[in-house]
Amino acid sequence: MRFLHTSDWHLGRSLEGRSRSSEQEEFVDEICRIASDQQVDAVLLAGDVFDSSNPSAAAEQLFYSALHRLSDGGRRGVVVIAGNHDNPERLVAATPLAGSQGIFLLGLPGQEAVGSEAATGGVRLLTGGQSWLELAVPGCAHSAVILALPYPSESRLKDMLQSSLDDEYTLREEYSQRVGYIFRNLSGNCRDDAVNIAMSHIFVLGGAASDSERPIFSVGGACTVDPLMLPDMVQYTGLGHLHRPQAVAGSPSACRYSGSPLAYSFSESGQSKSVLIVDVLPGGVPAVTEIPLCSGRPLVRWRADGGLPEVYRWLDEGRDTRGWIDLEISLDNPLTMQDIHALRKACPRFVDIRPVYKFDGLGEVRESRAGLPIDQLFVSYYKQRFASAPDEKLVELFMELLGEGVLDDEETAAGGMQL
Repeated sequence: MRFLHTSDWHLGRSLEGRSRSSEQEEFVDEICRIASDQQVDAVLLAGDVFDSSNPSAAAEQLFYSALHRLSDGGRRGVVVIAGNHDNPERLVAATPLAGSQGIFLLGLPGQEAVGSEAATGGVRLLTGGQSWLELAVPGCAHSAVILALPYPSESRLKDMLQSSLDDEYTLREEYSQRVGYIFRNLSGNCRDDAVNIAMSHIFVLGGAASDSERPIFSVGGACTVDPLMLPDMVQYTGLGHLHRPQAVAGSPSACRYSGSPLAYSFSESGQSKSVLIVDVLPGGVPAVTEIPLCSGRPLVRWRADGGLPEVYRWLDEGRDTRGWIDLEISLDNPLTMQDIHALRKACPRFVDIRPVYKFDGLGEVRESRAGLPIDQLFVSYYKQRFASAPDEKLVELFMELLGEGVLDDEETAAGGMQL
């Protein structure tokens, strides 16, 4: 059986106020095309379908359109679980319509997949229970048992365990051990004559994160999962949450994060985005192939040590004409608002413009300011921070706040404005 593993679509997400809806439409088209060209039997979408628990109508429309196309009229299975960004109830709202098309939506740990009478010759839900299902796919001589665990927050884990057992000791165990307990229980549904797959939306210890992920782990790593807690009776575990495609080291069986189909922060600059094709037979070792994605604009970083002339030269040369650009520019003098407007007019794809000023050394800068009045310190700080001078009224307001004690004292105020 052949699976396509993807995750972290984050439909509706923008980049510093810039819409990326057209790029998201592009990667949906590309993933649907890959599923067709690769003759995929089932698609695994491992959470964070949306970027918000209250997605826009346009984001939902794109999602439902994607499901319709991926299911191929009920001839291809599609299993979707909720991630930490998704509203689980909203994600599964279309379940009554989805089941007949071979689409199975699970929002909460412990939820049962719901199917209805399949289209003639289509995907069938053979059996299932809390967080697992068995699918029969047209043209496959064997079925697939899928252990599907949506994002298991602390409260959701507690609810699932309390509904399935009366064991206070298990409830007191660490988060990772409780996730392991659930996977061990679910693994009892695996069969030797079927393909056995697991999927979840979790942070596994040792994974490489990016700035664009909303953390699902608390201080001290309380909501991270030890890779040894992942199921050992499945042949492949497909995960969501981390946006960098990567294998999971130390897991009992093959385990991968597919990563997001778009780069969502500049910390992902230069990363290759992809989906995974997983070929596996009952009892066999899965063959995993990474299929690169070409859609969407790349996120790139420019570091212009040569100042404005270097930036304009790069623009004239046509450098990174498709990319969203994070610009850091070295300067001897403050960048004026006119300079910023000119840069943005020349290239609307500049997302952030950060001036870095050349000084002989931080110690000398601080020493040169040691005897300055507080209002001049404020003006100097403001120029450094916002690349323009504050007007007189703003300086007066700052001094009024200082005099009224809103700011502690001159020393505190000055210290807060150090570079």
